[in-house]
Amino acid sequence: MRIGELSHRTGVSGRLLRYYEEQGLLAPTRTSTGYRVYAEADVQRVRHIRILLGAGLGTVAIAELLPCMTESNGTLVALCPELVPQFEKERDRITATITALETARTALTTIISNPLPEGVYQAS
Repeated sequence: MRIGELSHRTGVSGRLLRYYEEQGLLAPTRTSTGYRVYAEADVQRVRHIRILLGAGLGTVAIAELLPCMTESNGTLVALCPELVPQFEKERDRITATITALETARTALTTIISNPLPEGVYQAS
């Protein structure tokens, strides 16, 4: 299938599919005239890439992890147990980011909810 059909079937723009190719995530064959030709399996591969990107992984990590991923009952599963620590590390990084954002939100909520002291000039 050509890039337009893969784009249509996956909901991913052609530009993004070309970027995935540049990053080594997709490897279409080429016709004699240079057109990209994707395999049927690339539909699922793009779906896996999107899931991993949505999980917070970068394209470099995805290129490393993708060969060890499969789908089971509609869920992405790591076939290689040695990948689990890498996923745990990424999950811990995301958890730390969430904690920092929650702290920032609490600080802003405190600032917003405290009234001005009596006699303090309020700019209009």
